[in-house]
Amino acid sequence: MTKQRRAELLLALATGFWSISYYFSRVCLEEMDVLCLNAFRFLSAFAILGIIYRRHFHGMTRETVKWGVAVGLILVVTYVGATYGVKYTSLSNAGFISCLAVIFTPLLELLVFRRLPEKKLAFALVLCVAGLALLTLGEELRFASGDALCLLCSVTYAADILVTERAVARPEVDPVGMCVVQIGVTGVVFLLLSALFEQPRLPQSLGGWGAALFLGLFCSGVAFVIQNTQQRYTAASRVALIFTLEPVFSAIVAYFLAGERLLARNYLGAVLMVMSLLLAQVDLKKEKAHDDV
Repeated sequence: MTKQRRAELLLALATGFWSISYYFSRVCLEEMDVLCLNAFRFLSAFAILGIIYRRHFHGMTRETVKWGVAVGLILVVTYVGATYGVKYTSLSNAGFISCLAVIFTPLLELLVFRRLPEKKLAFALVLCVAGLALLTLGEELRFASGDALCLLCSVTYAADILVTERAVARPEVDPVGMCVVQIGVTGVVFLLLSALFEQPRLPQSLGGWGAALFLGLFCSGVAFVIQNTQQRYTAASRVALIFTLEPVFSAIVAYFLAGERLLARNYLGAVLMVMSLLLAQVDLKKEKAHDDV
């Protein structure tokens, strides 16, 4: 198996973890408050990764710590939106809307780096907005509060992707060490926020413990290590295509585990959103040139 094939399979696995996290978050939120859940999730991941990758702490560069702290703070905002969002909207909606980071990433590139988007991206955005409306707007033609929070999550996660991309490209930055730092920073900030605004408490049932530990070990720990270490082995467009599997996985999980059913227009909106994500990432010219070789 080539490094590229292995990396893409691992990235698909990480996408699967993030997709199922919406369901496990809903389970945990029945017993824990939002900030406390995220503190438990990231601190448990930090403890496990800290043991596994303890050798990365020796000789850790200042750049690794600096970028890890920056990404960790961005992740705090991202997971506030994601976790509060999943509390106030459906699992299917949360999965689809949060995946819009793939669209917002090039928009942030335009604002920050002045990189003009291609014409097909403009069409993809129109298609995406139409799909988002069909998926989320109710009879009163307004977004639910949970949908808006998930949208915030997708914007900040797009910022996370850009910052991470710049960080791991630097030779003095250790991707694994940076991942451990960012997860630790996120967990500590959430613990402080939980102590200030909530009454922190641990899971109350065996199912709650299982869901919370799964979120920590796999959805936070393993998934972020995979992303930080494997993206270098495949093209960015292929990575983005893999990440568009998240809403598909999320809808499947919501259907079988949570019993969620969508209306026909919701399914149409979901299809339009996936089409827009694919259209935004596929380089038709390069694909055609590759086929001609």
